[in-house]
Amino acid sequence: MDDYSDWIGRGFTRQEPITDRLIAHFRVTLAGMLAGAEVPVGLHWCLVPDAVTPDQLGRDCHPKPGIFLPALPLPRRMWAGGEVEFHGAFSPGDMVARETVIEDVRFKQGRSGRLGFVTVRHLYRVAGALCLNERQDIVYREDPKPGVAVPPPPVEDWPEATAWHITPDPTLLFRFSALTFNGHRIHYDHPYATGVEGYGGLVVHGPMQAVWMMNLATHVAGGLPARFTYRGLTPLICGAPVAIEAREAGGGVDLRVRRQADGVVTMEARAGLEN
Repeated sequence: MDDYSDWIGRGFTRQEPITDRLIAHFRVTLAGMLAGAEVPVGLHWCLVPDAVTPDQLGRDCHPKPGIFLPALPLPRRMWAGGEVEFHGAFSPGDMVARETVIEDVRFKQGRSGRLGFVTVRHLYRVAGALCLNERQDIVYREDPKPGVAVPPPPVEDWPEATAWHITPDPTLLFRFSALTFNGHRIHYDHPYATGVEGYGGLVVHGPMQAVWMMNLATHVAGGLPARFTYRGLTPLICGAPVAIEAREAGGGVDLRVRRQADGVVTMEARAGLEN
């Protein structure tokens, strides 16, 4: 049951242009949370999404396991983190080809139960030239057990941090889901998010938090970082005011998304400024 080695190496290539409409809709959705760039940083996550007919959707309204990702024996799926290497900026009108391949499938025992991890590699090219090399870490989890809560880790104070602030609301979550063609019900279906997957409310997208940090890193550094590595720590629930914080350290930029009410960090990242 744990041998999914036949999935390693599976992949496909798709392509899509970066249109003026997509750029404009990305800008208005994430207004105030973007660095200056001809094509907003993070827009690549809107390109060539997985698209299937309704009968091919799973209970969470992602494509059913077994189509694009393996059907691991764990019901909950989420985007846990990853790494992006920037090799060049995109331009409006670029026809972007994305090559996708599954690199690894593995299991481990976590504090909250059994976990499955799928590593996916995406290579984004324009006219054959590599612009972006991305690793995505997808985690599969068990359904929540009543009364089981993992305490959040302690946080360090960053008194000199550069910070942006936002309170995500349901409209923001809906528009980001639409931009990325993400049907995951935890972002818009409150009864499902709370009653089935055990969250405290609608869940703010991990990729959106990564986009906030990616853009703040670009703003602080004055240009695209060479590498951006990020990971989720605890779910961010819609309606919670947050600070997106950055501090320069060790030749790069440390970043985090921190709930303002209790100081808990929901996602952290590191932007490397040199290859």
